[in-house]
Amino acid sequence: VQLQASGGGLVQAGGSLRLSCAASGRTFSNYAMGWFRQAPGKERVFVAAISWGGVSTYYADSVKGRFTISRDNAKNTLYLQMNSLKPEDTAVYYCAQHDRGSFYSYMGYDAWGQGTLVTVSS
Repeated sequence: VQLQASGGGLVQAGGSLRLSCAASGRTFSNYAMGWFRQAPGKERVFVAAISWGGVSTYYADSVKGRFTISRDNAKNTLYLQMNSLKPEDTAVYYCAQHDRGSFYSYMGYDAWGQGTLVTVSS
């Protein structure tokens, strides 16, 4: 499977960005998907996840109410709409395909995109 994340960039605090993740190589609609992020000098942490059909979504407390995860199975694409961005949201964002276990742990994912950098200025 190949995952290609895009949409990162520099934005002012309070602004918005929409990340995309294009998937190929596996039947996209068969798998739950997730977004993680890694700030400089910190561990990779869970941001959001979505079930294979898009019915169920899961969020880290730090982004709940500001970020929205969605997917378009017809386009094999995962999205992360990020609103009301804060400087602490600055990180490299990774999309990942879920394999088994908890949605909240990176160990549950077996395929990762290359990451896209989001920088939020104050």
